[in-house]
Amino acid sequence: MPLPAVVIVGRPNVGKSSLLNCLAARRISIVDPTAGVTRDRVATPVQFGDRYLELVDTGGIGIEDHDNLTAEVERQIQIAIEQADVILFVVDIRAGVVPLDEEVNRRLRAVNKPIILVANKCDVPELEIQANEFYRLGRGKPLCFSAEQKRNREELFDAIVEKLPAPNDERPPDRVEMKLAIVGRRNTGKSTFINALAQSERMIVSEVAGTTRDSVDVRFERDEKVFIAIDTAGVRRKRSIAGDIEFYSLARAERSIRRADIVLLFFDPRLRVSKVDKQLAEYVQEQHKPTIFVINKWDLARERLTTDQYVEYMRAVFPMLDYVPMAFVTAKSGKNVWRLLNLAQSVHKQSSERLTTGELNRLIQGAYAAQPPPLRQNRQGKIYYATQVATHPPTIVLFTNGPELFDNVYQRYLTKFLRDNSPFREAPIKLQLRAKKRSELPSPESYDEPPRPKKPEIDLSNLEFKSKVTEEELERAAKRKDRGGLWDI
Repeated sequence: MPLPAVVIVGRPNVGKSSLLNCLAARRISIVDPTAGVTRDRVATPVQFGDRYLELVDTGGIGIEDHDNLTAEVERQIQIAIEQADVILFVVDIRAGVVPLDEEVNRRLRAVNKPIILVANKCDVPELEIQANEFYRLGRGKPLCFSAEQKRNREELFDAIVEKLPAPNDERPPDRVEMKLAIVGRRNTGKSTFINALAQSERMIVSEVAGTTRDSVDVRFERDEKVFIAIDTAGVRRKRSIAGDIEFYSLARAERSIRRADIVLLFFDPRLRVSKVDKQLAEYVQEQHKPTIFVINKWDLARERLTTDQYVEYMRAVFPMLDYVPMAFVTAKSGKNVWRLLNLAQSVHKQSSERLTTGELNRLIQGAYAAQPPPLRQNRQGKIYYATQVATHPPTIVLFTNGPELFDNVYQRYLTKFLRDNSPFREAPIKLQLRAKKRSELPSPESYDEPPRPKKPEIDLSNLEFKSKVTEEELERAAKRKDRGGLWDI
């Protein structure tokens, strides 16, 4: 059962995104003085007491988007209003009632849903008297609130819960099976792919570069499992970033990569791999995130090249990521979209595998015997012991006679050998080298040693023993017994 939706509406720059971040108690929407920053619906689940709800941020009503996306933004606002259970009508207490507030109010008159009038930016009690001006909107007493100061946060939650429909088999959100970060440069079809997964008009799709600004979490279900697809802003070269909005979009995209389970790195096959693509791939590699190269819009490129040719080209561009699988999709028509999701689940499962210590040490010994590390400073690098300490990503710790004796080339050789001979065929492996003395390590015989069986108890009651005790010792024992000694024969 979906969570009840609480939708935040209002004109631009009244603090809707700040209000969402305040109620969610974490930074989700981009907050910037520039009007019209939010375009898509930004949603997040929130718990208050024993109730669960979904907060939805929307774009500003009544603004003319400078990229001619006004109709698309208004469409997203209308969808949010139609799906809402409670609406938060946000106004600016410092600015008072302005014509756009009255326009929003007129638009909400046709909505037959509970509406709470929230007078935001009321940072101090002295400003509350200015809220009386909003009575003329006919929405009752405004609730004075400050997103910046978190003032009256509990009161607003109480007002929301009071307006929510009665709970009907309301449960906490289902456990998320996997988080997918959809990243790439501009106009590679990321938002179209999100809509194909969600099977709804969830994100604004436009040929205008930089349409998506926030990192938007979109929940969807497949085979009775819950997934989250994180749509991110298209990345461009850092020296080309203009203004705070693009800076925050880039920061949110990088944060989305860090918190994702699988990264889907999108490419347009009609264009050559750019420096931005290489920088994104490098950042994903630094974070050791399982990755899939997604070649979108393949229907527009397959007439002039084959998949084998493009795979060869990508392997030449990214030689360090030759283990990363590739998927050719057409998000607009939905072709291969669900096959890509199955592939992502497979890679995610590989990243969760764990090798036993014995298996791992046998693999490392085999790799070392096949190709030992070269001499460095007239010293031979030695690997004493290996163990897997974590999953997601698989993290292998090697105890050696000195990490400085193993250069990056040899470490890459070890990871490739492990990947070719273990379940981690398409997953990144995080290798950590530590210095350790041989005497401090467990013996190889102890690797995965099964517990020793207990020795069977032997019944000695029927056995006869010949005593070798002399008569003098028996006499001394008798005397000790008389004195209350501890020994009894």
